[in-house]
Amino acid sequence: MHERERHRIILSALQERAVVTVQDVMEFTGASEATIRRDIAALADEGRLRKVRGGAEAIHPAGTLTARSFRQNQSLNLAQKRAIARAAVELCQDGEAVIINGGTTTFQMVHYLTGHRLQVLTNSFPISEHLLRHSRCTVMVPAGTIYRDQSIILSPFENDGTMHFYARRMFLGAQGVSPIGIMESDALLIQSEQRLMRQADELVLLVDSSKFQNRSNHIICPLERTAIIITDNGISDEARRMVEDAGIRLMIAAPDVGGDREDPPLVA
Repeated sequence: MHERERHRIILSALQERAVVTVQDVMEFTGASEATIRRDIAALADEGRLRKVRGGAEAIHPAGTLTARSFRQNQSLNLAQKRAIARAAVELCQDGEAVIINGGTTTFQMVHYLTGHRLQVLTNSFPISEHLLRHSRCTVMVPAGTIYRDQSIILSPFENDGTMHFYARRMFLGAQGVSPIGIMESDALLIQSEQRLMRQADELVLLVDSSKFQNRSNHIICPLERTAIIITDNGISDEARRMVEDAGIRLMIAAPDVGGDREDPPLVA
């Protein structure tokens, strides 16, 4: 690969994340460690990036996400997420328009949507790809940048196309749930989610029971904005009372103990 192309790849990677490692760039380009270190040094001399130990840092980083990667989150509480997703799909009827926000719990919905015909707007790259391949749903995505680590499409601009879509329900996950609201870990995520929320009559929150212990410093919306919360049977009595006191419908999905059943049972 030519030096100019390697430089382009390094600078492009720094548009998505504030820091890239030498190892990252080696994987992107197939070049040796010594070559990548020389490339980073040359770009630093030109003032196009900042050289740091083990890699490079953007001088003027674009909006980057602090959320953990999709891959990191995907296997956490998987049985609970599948049960929650199965219960969420039971709320859908053929012909409806729905919004499915990106996330590892909402992603599990795709396995139960294969026989449905819905109009789906999603900012999730893996959700849109799976539905196109394995369902009869019509799939739409907003305009924006694909963040590789989180596998999500985000834009800081209002005119990302979502304002032209109207949905009966929006399904979303969250970093945490508390009496003061639904929490997320990144401001850029919240901007996108709030735009999507304006296009739906009803919010359905999909969170495993661990999210009631999590906290974050960003509030997406007040708890009362949610119509339905679907969680697993590990929810505490305190969290259950919090939801019920807010006048929100609570659905509890029991994960299959054996882990092999395709359709986890809904118990409440």
